Amino acid sequence: MKKLSLILLVLVLSSCAEMQKIASEYGGMANPDIAAGLRQALQFGIDKQVQKLTATDGFFKNQAVKIMLPDELKKVDATLRKIGLNSLADDGLRVLNRAAESAVKEATPVFVDAVQKLSFNDAKNILLGSKTAATQYLQQTTTTPLYGKFNPVVKQSLSKVGADKVWKEIISKYNAVPLVSKVNPDLTDYVTNKALEGVFKMIAVEEQEIRSNLQARTTPLLKQVFAMQD
Repeated sequence: MKKLSLILLVLVLSSCAEMQKIASEYGGMANPDIAAGLRQALQFGIDKQVQKLTATDGFFKNQAVKIMLPDELKKVDATLRKIGLNSLADDGLRVLNRAAESAVKEATPVFVDAVQKLSFNDAKNILLGSKTAATQYLQQTTTTPLYGKFNPVVKQSLSKVGADKVWKEIISKYNAVPLVSKVNPDLTDYVTNKALEGVFKMIAVEEQEIRSNLQARTTPLLKQVFAMQD
């Protein structure tokens, strides 16, 4: 046990020394400064990219995040089109994306708050990690609480954009078709997960831009922090 404790102590001290060495090489930056830089990068991702998702067609016409039908509903879509209900099928897909757009608009403060409260215990690994390391860290640490807050917003949004009525009609007509297996999808859960996925994807877009493009580092803090990973 003593040997294990000694090994852990050496590793911790070594890590601290390494972090201090890295910081000293770049102007003596402290961990809080590095954390602030990463939070700023994530904030830029929200301000520049996530806000785009809240506009009409922000999801629907953005192929990177457009919400497509889950496997369970693809057969519903195909069946409706076979019996001449193309317009209804098109509306079904559109309103799911509308719900996500509406939900992200109302839930953006949740993401902003999560970024502001982001703690930084592993600055070196995130900063010197992959091109989306900060986004992945944010995703891993906030997805569960964000889902809990986001889900009811999505449910409300589905009602606001009329998605619940559209899909009630779609499912009703599909289930009335002879010999089909009846479906009852949880659209709130599906749209919630897809909306969250889209949000993190767009935050990652901005993070990668800041990491790879010097011109995207538009503040002194971003320039100073991300110079460490160049």
